[in-house]
Amino acid sequence: MNIHWYPGHIAKAQKELKEKLNLVDVVLEILDARLPVSSAYTDVEKLCPKPRLILLNKVDLIEDKDIVFWTKYLEKKTNCKVVPFNSEKDTKVIVSKILELSSPIIEKMQSKGLLPRATRVMVIGLPNVGKSSVINRLIKKSKTKTGAKAGVTRQQQWVRVHPKIDLLDTPGIIPTVQNDQDVALKLAIVNSVGEKAYDSEHVARGLLNILSKNYEKNIREYYKLEENEEITLENISIKRNWITKGSLPDTLRTADFILSNFRGGKIGKIVLDEKEKE
Repeated sequence: MNIHWYPGHIAKAQKELKEKLNLVDVVLEILDARLPVSSAYTDVEKLCPKPRLILLNKVDLIEDKDIVFWTKYLEKKTNCKVVPFNSEKDTKVIVSKILELSSPIIEKMQSKGLLPRATRVMVIGLPNVGKSSVINRLIKKSKTKTGAKAGVTRQQQWVRVHPKIDLLDTPGIIPTVQNDQDVALKLAIVNSVGEKAYDSEHVARGLLNILSKNYEKNIREYYKLEENEEITLENISIKRNWITKGSLPDTLRTADFILSNFRGGKIGKIVLDEKEKE
């Protein structure tokens, strides 16, 4: 059961994003900390050949040791500065790093006799990684739309986030074709894919498979499954006494319940991407 998507507004946004690149000095890429690899756009270097700051967002949903590991891993892999972030953190470090990255560009402009201007920053990221929420934190008020579903931000808009920084908010971008169904599954799990693009039971079963492999204790404790009980939608449904009229486990209700639990951080602090073996 494959997951395929590519809404028209996102295709249009990607084209416009390329056209706007000449207007910006720095790219701010936002990743979901639960998917530090899978939530990255694979061709970002080609798409955005500009100085880039990576924001590892939603770090409150993963363990401190994982924050340290993935920050170092991404910095080594991308050769970009990575800033761990969540909705409670101060945005001063983001502002500081943006100005640091853009300083040589602004100085070069001024050396040519051009009038000084604010640094122009483009925000990119897959749907629902928290782009609009980060911008709202930067400007300390809600000028951009936010939402829990993928693809809420539909139009580009400039936002003054600092006296020296203008920020271009863009709709989330995703690959035109998702050949890696493991990545597609993980994106669906964290709600970075429109609900019409996937079957919730299929995605919930995939989540249980990942958790059974790497976070078995979390899943057993949260759903009160004994060691001799298999980690399945059916068993969790029976534990909650969710049975259909035909005396069968209500797996659809259970699937939606499990996905909601995970997205809300109730099952535990979890990273879905696996660390590369040395």
